[in-house]
Amino acid sequence: MSTSVAENVIPPKGKPKWLRVKLPTGKKYTQLRGLVDKYDLHTICTSGSCPNMGECWGEGTATFMILGNICTRSCGFCGVKTGRPETVDWAEPEKVARSIKIMNIKHAVLTSVDRDDLKDMGSIIWAETVKAVRRMNPETTMETLIPDFQGIPNHLDRILNVAPEVISHNMETVKRLTREVRIQAKYERSLEVLDYLKKNGANRTKSGIMLGLGEEESEVIATMEDLRKANVDVITIGQYLQPSKKHLPVKQFILPEQFKKYEELGLEMGFRHVESGALVRSSYKAHKHIH
Repeated sequence: MSTSVAENVIPPKGKPKWLRVKLPTGKKYTQLRGLVDKYDLHTICTSGSCPNMGECWGEGTATFMILGNICTRSCGFCGVKTGRPETVDWAEPEKVARSIKIMNIKHAVLTSVDRDDLKDMGSIIWAETVKAVRRMNPETTMETLIPDFQGIPNHLDRILNVAPEVISHNMETVKRLTREVRIQAKYERSLEVLDYLKKNGANRTKSGIMLGLGEEESEVIATMEDLRKANVDVITIGQYLQPSKKHLPVKQFILPEQFKKYEELGLEMGFRHVESGALVRSSYKAHKHIH
């Protein structure tokens, strides 16, 4: 590890103070929380206990996961269950669109589990969900945080054809750690997906990485440079936190000043937006990334 990184990380002995968050409050949050509970709506914000839930909901942004809650992949960092997924719910697009309408969401982020078990990798439901949200919520803008669809152009084209304001796909980690962190994914394939999306008409592309898995500063910078070469517009950089004892351990906590350094470097590289901080998650300040 380079000296500069060693000075800006600490070993994982208890959660540092900058990772402790206040419980979400505010009139808008309370209102949306009531609607979620009343209508049994499913958001990643609540199921993932996101630290930014109060802030995002206060700004009219929420994240919804489609295609069930069982993933065909078994990534070492992710808290989503892995196994044999349930049958596709073809009514799901309308359900998601209705949830967005009930919550009066201004900017919706859609994400999903990986569905390698399906011939279309779930891309048809993805496209139908975007169309349903548009029909029911014509003023709502959207970000689609998609899987890699195994890099198959036909599946990626379905997302491009419905033209969400932002299409995102997360690298999650640096090249050296990809096999350990994202077992069935490939670093180069993810870059190729992002490059393909941009070259084939995506309005805005976005990706995210987590820190604290043992990466070095030079590797983080190399990943950022790779993303810029693929003409990615927006990058999010946050601290990895272990979902359970079965998951990969946190190797280090990154200090706020190191996150700030990555933010400044990213802006110098030419990213339109750089969200870099310990509590940053993929959807953080997502409503700003359409501009």
